[in-house]
Amino acid sequence: MSVRVRFAPSPTGPLHIGGVRTALYNYLLAKQKGGTFIIRIEDTDQTRFVPGAEQYIFDTLEWVGLVPDESPIHGGEYGPYRQSERKAMYKDFVMQLVDSGNAYYAFDTPEELEKMREDLKAQGVPNAQYNNVTRLYMKNSLSLSADEVKQRLENGDAYVLRIKMPRNEEIKFEDEIRGWVNFNTNQLDDKVLFKSDGMPTYHLANVVDDYLMKITHVIRGEEWLPSVPTHVFLYRSFGWENVMPKFAHLPLILRPDGNGKLSKRDGDRLGFPLFSLNWSNPETGEKSTGFNERGFFPDALINFLAFLGWNPGTQQEIFSKQELIEAFSIGRIGKAGARFDFDKLKWFNQQYFKLHPLEEVAKKVKILLAEKGIEKNDAFIHEFTRQMLERVTFFNDFYDLGGYYFSAPENYDVAMLQKKWKIGKKELFPALLQDVKDIAEFNATSFEAVVKSFMSANNLGMGDVGPVLRIALAGTMQGPPVFEMAALIGKKETAARFEKALSAFDSIVAQ
Repeated sequence: MSVRVRFAPSPTGPLHIGGVRTALYNYLLAKQKGGTFIIRIEDTDQTRFVPGAEQYIFDTLEWVGLVPDESPIHGGEYGPYRQSERKAMYKDFVMQLVDSGNAYYAFDTPEELEKMREDLKAQGVPNAQYNNVTRLYMKNSLSLSADEVKQRLENGDAYVLRIKMPRNEEIKFEDEIRGWVNFNTNQLDDKVLFKSDGMPTYHLANVVDDYLMKITHVIRGEEWLPSVPTHVFLYRSFGWENVMPKFAHLPLILRPDGNGKLSKRDGDRLGFPLFSLNWSNPETGEKSTGFNERGFFPDALINFLAFLGWNPGTQQEIFSKQELIEAFSIGRIGKAGARFDFDKLKWFNQQYFKLHPLEEVAKKVKILLAEKGIEKNDAFIHEFTRQMLERVTFFNDFYDLGGYYFSAPENYDVAMLQKKWKIGKKELFPALLQDVKDIAEFNATSFEAVVKSFMSANNLGMGDVGPVLRIALAGTMQGPPVFEMAALIGKKETAARFEKALSAFDSIVAQ
């Protein structure tokens, strides 16, 4: 069969970065195998539905370039692709399970369920479950007479339909990442499959939809691993074992320190986003900044996410999307959790600045500077972008780190000046200022030649002159090569900044 995978988020909030990674791995497998990547919206729990969340999911996937082949938006022959729109079909399937003895009616009230849990807790049972033992004394079609069950149904009593897990059986399945996994049914509860409001639960809808949509691989987070034995039993109960998909449960994304699962609170606490795009919760008003708005390239984020759990088996780190498709293998996904390293993500973003055509980056830099009220010609913007490209992580860094290209510095690196602005040497710099003013054709080469001649004539090294020049022009020791920077700001501005700095350095160092 052709590979068919699905990413099945619930519209209960913004799509977390872990969900984007799950979507990515599904996408990579589908594209590598010439298969189909499907988005299915699992909205059976209407009590947790958040307005705008579904659209946010699609906006996120579009931004990172994971466009589905089939979805509620893109259509497809296996639709509808929202579970709430498939509601009518689930009742027939769950009734098949009732007829075969693999599911049953349960009429217990919330109060009765709570009492059952409290009674078990009082008896020292740590994990109270509705299972093959407790169901015998609860109100369900296994403990009640057929007449009473019929009467309750005719009266319209509220009910759920539960799966009937067998007693003391081994359910074994092979996970593509974790190998063979075994569960004993005595450890499992009789999960609710269908509610009296006519909506299926995740367990029933998930299995039925995967079957009807001919899903071949289920790739999802490891938190769903305990659900698999219930799903395997459902496949067996329906007689679908021969078309059961392969399962692959991804490792957790961990906090930067490696202790525990990464959560939004960790991002808030440590100052980095965990969502791709800005999000504003329409119910609470809570706002979250996205990677896009923080200045990350979507390709850099995808490259980074690919390595949170998977490795190519080589030293290569920078992958285009097509290279990821060609290199991807479920077999190279590890079992251990992967630490979210924000500094590594920023490194990826830096590399992607270098991969983008300079002209493309320069156009965006021009827009950024214009928003700051800075107007420069295209030649200046192009050269400024080239000089700064190795030093930026985000687009805002062009302005935040390179502001001295547009105005003289107001502050100077005092600590470095105290080391370099020394009696016996500082008296020589006015002569260098005059040499600069005398340059006929000012450029990086001629400026460097004048500085080196000055150094030679005065028995000075670059360590004596370079820091003074850089602080005079930029105020800081950070930045592109000083001769290139000076050439771009021009002779007049270079001389003016140098002259202003020479008159200010004595008082600064004396402070």
